[in-house]
Amino acid sequence: MSIAVVTDSTAYLSPEERKKYNIFMIPLSVTLEDGVYEEEIEIQAQEFYDKVRNSKVFPKTSQPPIGKFVELFETLAKDYDEVICIHLSSGISGTFQSALQAGSMVEGIVVHGFDSEISCAPQGYYAIQAAKMAQEGKSSSEILEKLEEIKRQMRAYFIVDDLSHLQRGGRLSSAAALVGGLLQIKPVLHFENKVIVPFEKIRTKKKALNRVEELLAQDAAKYDRLYSMVIHANREREAREWMAKLQEKFPNVAFSLSYFGPVIGTHLGEGSLGLGWVPVSEEEQGV
Repeated sequence: MSIAVVTDSTAYLSPEERKKYNIFMIPLSVTLEDGVYEEEIEIQAQEFYDKVRNSKVFPKTSQPPIGKFVELFETLAKDYDEVICIHLSSGISGTFQSALQAGSMVEGIVVHGFDSEISCAPQGYYAIQAAKMAQEGKSSSEILEKLEEIKRQMRAYFIVDDLSHLQRGGRLSSAAALVGGLLQIKPVLHFENKVIVPFEKIRTKKKALNRVEELLAQDAAKYDRLYSMVIHANREREAREWMAKLQEKFPNVAFSLSYFGPVIGTHLGEGSLGLGWVPVSEEEQGV
């Protein structure tokens, strides 16, 4: 049985990665002052942050039209028997449900959904692992079982400069955003039950980053090897410096650099930093 792997643009996989692993991508869109753009296709992260910085209008995001999924699945049905769809958390977007609904509308192909319950580089990691297994001839049930196993061990935390972006976009409660704004704290956030919630409230960004490092250290001591993703919202230099520090501190962790693109950047805001990690075997280390 041939299996196609589909994800959405919020996995922020490069065109080279998608080509290498034969991953199909459906874009989400961002609405700016001058129009609507499909992220990763019509607008890239750098241009997005430049536009938003000079805009008086707060950007909005939208999930892909269901017709985009139907069209892709109909095309895939010519060459594949099954599809595994890996999307951003269903708690912050309807993209996952749209994919499942579209799958039920297309004949000749079986569509399996995997709710990453997260987004960005960790979501991309799921997609790459699924694609690798598909290339190895693994069954859809084996792939989905492996993804669930990874999910149980995946950890990810992020720090934002301004909670108002999350609150305005409806991804964080007004109460949590208000408290953060009043106290000028830099909370460490994470996904819990598919939505974004504060993990700990910390006063400064430096202390928040140190706290995330402590959490990484706990797992680095617990497992032989980890694969970790440093993620930034238009702060590449700061992210690279942090990654270099982490690499020196944790020799048994393999690091990669990724970014928060337009859609997720809309909700987190410029300057945000994130760190995700997952235990890996020697042959799995890195992507």
